[in-house]
Amino acid sequence: MTERAEVIVLGMGPGSEDVAGRLAESGLDVVGIDAELVGGECPYWGCVPSKMMIRAADLLAEGRRVPGMAGESRIDPDWSVVATRIRQEATDDWDDTVAVRRFEDKGGRFVRGWGRLEGPRRVAVDGEVYEASRAVVVGTGSRTWTPPVAGLADTPYWTNRDAIEALEVPPTLGVLGGGAIGVELAQVFHRFGSAVTVLEAGPRLVGPEEPESSSLLAEVFTDEGIDVRTGVTIESVHHDGHRFTVTLAGGPPVVVDQLLVAAGRRPDLVQLNASAVGVDESARSLPVDDHLRVVGAEGLWAVGDVTGKGAFTHVSMYQADIVVRDILGQEVVPADYRAVPRVTFTDPEIGSVGMSEHDAHQAGLSVRVGTAQVPSSTRGWIHKAGNRGFVKLVEDADRGVLVGATSVGPWGGEVLGLLSLAVHAEVPTRSLRHMIYAYPTFHRAVEAAVRDLQGG
Repeated sequence: MTERAEVIVLGMGPGSEDVAGRLAESGLDVVGIDAELVGGECPYWGCVPSKMMIRAADLLAEGRRVPGMAGESRIDPDWSVVATRIRQEATDDWDDTVAVRRFEDKGGRFVRGWGRLEGPRRVAVDGEVYEASRAVVVGTGSRTWTPPVAGLADTPYWTNRDAIEALEVPPTLGVLGGGAIGVELAQVFHRFGSAVTVLEAGPRLVGPEEPESSSLLAEVFTDEGIDVRTGVTIESVHHDGHRFTVTLAGGPPVVVDQLLVAAGRRPDLVQLNASAVGVDESARSLPVDDHLRVVGAEGLWAVGDVTGKGAFTHVSMYQADIVVRDILGQEVVPADYRAVPRVTFTDPEIGSVGMSEHDAHQAGLSVRVGTAQVPSSTRGWIHKAGNRGFVKLVEDADRGVLVGATSVGPWGGEVLGLLSLAVHAEVPTRSLRHMIYAYPTFHRAVEAAVRDLQGG
């Protein structure tokens, strides 16, 4: 049988759910399809519950910083409070009834099931075929990638979903991967009592960030008691029914009660059946233009992780607005990814936007760099306990504008807002040098970094 609609939205993650809802509100007949939870990874296993965990872990750390600042303190961590809050306040115990109703109340039709592309404007779901007269929008996201390590696939390892759903903190935890997800969860579980070992194949933690960010985070982790091992080669993983043994090349094995695999995420173009619209299924993403139209596939748009433009909720929401306007025939400002901000919510937070210093050199720019240490600022001196961080600015010296910036510190992600605007709007660094910065705030370190950039 063939069902017809004007628009089919395949995958209902944050961006694509927004597309489906807004198009339905505009009066179009929209079918939304997803086998999992409407809203995607972010509200149920990603951004929201993980930041609840981080907020709780940071409170523990702040409590331990009271001595020498405000008296004495005794901290007794209780993971059950965190687990309960995640279930009651964030995920509705992983029930998307409210989200489905929200979409249907806007006029949409929801179908639960795994959808596959079957050709131009056609999607198959469990034997049913849905045909769109106007558009198909793909927002199928990405999935946890499991490294091809001998024995690993046969063990009961955790993904980020298992870590978010955990009812207890394991006595010992190994984390495979030192990217954003891995380091955030490593710090959380350590602060709640786990002895944590982070194993990263690359030369440093948070590889996409500036080397200074990686060095500072490794230093913080080591000081807290987290065992950080970079540049490791994992030969095999074994589970004996109770514990994991991770065998490393050239070093003693790591034995832990639980193992979290956080080695990255990738779109699954095979399950999507992307070849039905002429896309190579071995590719890392769907090729899209600056209107989010899938290249070479008429009537097909994509948003979110599957586009390969940044695996962030804020990117998918940004793309959603472009897709909605394009499908409705409204004026579209083409997608611009020069100033994509990202924050790793460790303590200290690592915020960055645009190019790194290395990227700028690789692009052939005339690079000038300015830095300032957050502890040297007045707010940093006041903050004292737990205060580590810096601001780093990367300028295209020929044009006198920032092309990248990093803000690391107690509120690194919030300070990043100013820097993201500067990169996006190409605000002249001369203007940044002569604006007024509120005193005493963390973002005054930006002023100091601009001074350093311009030689005083």
